Amino acid sequence: MNADPAVQRRLLELADADAALNRIRHRRASLPEQGGLDRAEAAVRSRRDALVAVETALSDLDREIRRLERDVDAVRSREDRDRNLLTAGEVSAKQLTDVQHELATLQRRQGVLEDELLEVMERREATGAEAERSRGALAAADEELAAVRKVRDEALSDLDVDERRRTDDRTALLRELPTELVELYERIRARSGTGAAPLSARRCGACRLELDRTALGRIRVAAPDEVVRCEECATILVRTAESGL
Repeated sequence: MNADPAVQRRLLELADADAALNRIRHRRASLPEQGGLDRAEAAVRSRRDALVAVETALSDLDREIRRLERDVDAVRSREDRDRNLLTAGEVSAKQLTDVQHELATLQRRQGVLEDELLEVMERREATGAEAERSRGALAAADEELAAVRKVRDEALSDLDVDERRRTDDRTALLRELPTELVELYERIRARSGTGAAPLSARRCGACRLELDRTALGRIRVAAPDEVVRCEECATILVRTAESGL
């Protein structure tokens, strides 16, 4: 295949555009800002899970407090009823001992319940303070996430702008290059990742290998418009003043 040397040199511009687009895609896939966002999202999930756990514990403690309060109220009501019976003199001598014994039992039971209630209320107070700390931690994590997401979005926006510019440059180049030459370039690029590279200081700019004397001799005597390729990686070699021929 033949192509004007100036046209062949335009292939290097196309290769530069493709290399830049590859770098953009790689940066997009391994964006450091995305890693920061992933960590910030994980922190929010962790803080949210912690808050759910402590709020669940609060709910359980509130339910336990209500149960104990009902039990205390029931014991007090029973105690009031027995005292009213004694005060009214509505119990027989035989029942008196039983009622007095029940009152003593109810008083002990009330003491136990009130101690349990106090202990649960203290736990509830400590858990409530923990819940407030968890809400604060979640709010801080949400703020950090918003800030990190903004940084990530700005980085993506910059990449989008650069990608559009490089794509526009590539499209313009394709319109100016011969179809047959572009098709060869694309076939090679699909196989090896690089369609064209400069021959610089007797070295292929794609595989970075130095050409042997035989290959250099063939290129040296090739017509200026002949499209030559690297014998190692098959990339189109574009001859320049730095080729060392």
